[in-house]
Amino acid sequence: MSDQIKLEVKRGRRPGKNNTRQEVLESARALFSSQGFTGTTIRKVAEDAGVDVAQVMQFFRSKQELFMVVMSVPISVLEQFDTVFEGPSEQLGERIVRAYLSAWEGEPEASEPLMAMLRGSMVSEDARKLLSDFIESRLLSSAKAPLGSDAVLRAGLAASMLVGIVTSRNIIVVPTLAEAEQEQLISIIAPAIQQILMPSQ
Repeated sequence: MSDQIKLEVKRGRRPGKNNTRQEVLESARALFSSQGFTGTTIRKVAEDAGVDVAQVMQFFRSKQELFMVVMSVPISVLEQFDTVFEGPSEQLGERIVRAYLSAWEGEPEASEPLMAMLRGSMVSEDARKLLSDFIESRLLSSAKAPLGSDAVLRAGLAASMLVGIVTSRNIIVVPTLAEAEQEQLISIIAPAIQQILMPSQ
């Protein structure tokens, strides 16, 4: 009888699916802020929220998707970033630059949350680490071609260039960069990103 009561109490801890999802989001938000993107895991989020890992995965298919929801960025942006690694490796640099400029300077529903993250990173060390961790991890985890033994360094350099360009155009508003057309920037920047990520190509 006592076992049955304990089981019922345990099952009754979560009043509803929506409440559980919200608790997962709150736990994830706190962990992303304190541990950064790389240091946060689905298991840690589950433990902090008091749920099973499987429950977290019912709501969010990956840590990347969880991050985007926490930051109020449409999942379509994540999908857009992922598709840049589909296609010939010799055109990787162009696809990456085009995707990042399109995301940060595109439709308001996607670009505004991203710009908010970027502005936050200018005044907060935690926000800066969170954003850089995320961008770097996308370049590393999505790449199908090996980047070599210094992959982390290459991804970090590429990420810093991409963030720097968007910052210079939209926050600092460096005139020559702000006034340049996206296609012009892509044609100049893409070869540099290509060389950083795929030096053997």
